[in-house]
Amino acid sequence: MNPTIQAFFDRATNTVSYLVSDPATGRAAVIDPVLDYDPAAVRTSTTSADAILAVAAEQGLSIEWVLETHAHADHLSAAQHIREATGATIGIGRRITEVQKTFGDLFEADDVTPDGAVFDQLFDDGETFTIGSLQGEVLHTPGHTPACVSYRIGDAVFVGDTLFMPDFGTARTDFPGGDAAALYRSIQRLLDLPEDTRMFVGHDYIPADGRRDFAWETTVGAQRRHNIHVGGGVAEADFVARRTARDAELDVPKLILPSLQVNIRAGALPPAEASGQRFLKLPLNAI
Repeated sequence: MNPTIQAFFDRATNTVSYLVSDPATGRAAVIDPVLDYDPAAVRTSTTSADAILAVAAEQGLSIEWVLETHAHADHLSAAQHIREATGATIGIGRRITEVQKTFGDLFEADDVTPDGAVFDQLFDDGETFTIGSLQGEVLHTPGHTPACVSYRIGDAVFVGDTLFMPDFGTARTDFPGGDAAALYRSIQRLLDLPEDTRMFVGHDYIPADGRRDFAWETTVGAQRRHNIHVGGGVAEADFVARRTARDAELDVPKLILPSLQVNIRAGALPPAEASGQRFLKLPLNAI
């Protein structure tokens, strides 16, 4: 049995969230949900996540999982909101603890313990889980961050930020714990899957000289042959050199500071102060 997959594209952050369901039982998972954030007004909303919940309700789907591919640096996670609305279990790769340690210290977030306890399920490489009658497998795919995982469910694999569409390439590796060589090896692991495996990416950005429409579904075979960074059998050393040079030119993600404060807390906002007000911290000259 293969999953039914519905994609939700957030134009503000170029993020793709997925509603993955078992057609036999109506059980479902949400992958990488977005909590809307207006940086000018410093205001959050749940509009994007509520759209996913509405579709699930309309189709009679029961959301059992919220699956995070990693702690995102470009959007806030709505995992906590979906857990509160549905009782779903939040899963993430076990090495999220390293990211919690790094950024918990940066934000002096005393409530964040670097043990992953705020998440419900810490996945090990090769661990399996079920969505109704579907079986999922967790693939540890570090490189973009040390905690990145991909989820293989039926004939599909959800790769987060590890790979983008073939005409856009691969993820950056200049975050704490990132590693271009590790990313290359993670990608090779994904490219070793059957070539007709459907691949769903976590973001899309339209190339300057390419297509006009956003896209997020490709195949392992298309990535093997056409990915502009790794397609056609590019050697590891060549990839690392190119990826490192490219990373040196990239700007810091605009939402990195608010995103990581929320995402290391499994999508929860920082705890309220004595006044009842919640605050996001902006450590100066720290990034």
